[in-house]
Order: sequence, then structure tokens, then C-alpha cells
Amino acid sequence: MTFIVTRLVTASAFLSAAAGVAAAEDLSPTRNRLTPETIAQLQGLIKPKVDEDKWTQIPWMANLWQARKRAAAEGKPILLWEMDGHPLGCT
Repeated sequence: MTFIVTRLVTASAFLSAAAGVAAAEDLSPTRNRLTPETIAQLQGLIKPKVDEDKWTQIPWMANLWQARKRAAAEGKPILLWEMDGHPLGCT
């Protein structure tokens, strides 16, 4: 039984190493060079589109007490967005 497990572990390690070498060859610097054109394409993919930033058009309020008073006056609910820790997740 131990012999079979050892062979399976060895085979899986060999296959993982082979897959890693194949992946490294696909990412070789000669195939994926950054040029001004590719950088512009990547920026176009990464930057949010105008219709994706609708949340920035909401008049967010940072003062909870003022938001509560305004919501009560207008008969609207409050969305409380609260976070703990570092805003970038670096804790």
C-alpha cells in the first residue's frame, strides 16, 4: 500500500513540475513584451467605464448624525457602510 501511495505522490509531483515549466515557457519575456500599444490596451481593460462608476454620483455623507437628520426629514432610509481595519486590507 505504501509503495502505491509513494508512486502516486511522485507522479503528481512530476506532473506539477512539468505543468510549471510549460507555464513558464508561455510567459517568456519575448512573447509578452510591454509596448505602448499593449499598455494602452491593458489600461482600457482595467479602468472603470463611465457607466461602472454610478456609485460616485451618490451624495455620500461622512457624518452619521447629519445623515440621520436628513434621512428623517426626507423620509428615506440610511445605508451605513462601515469597515474595520486598514482600508486597503493591510492589517
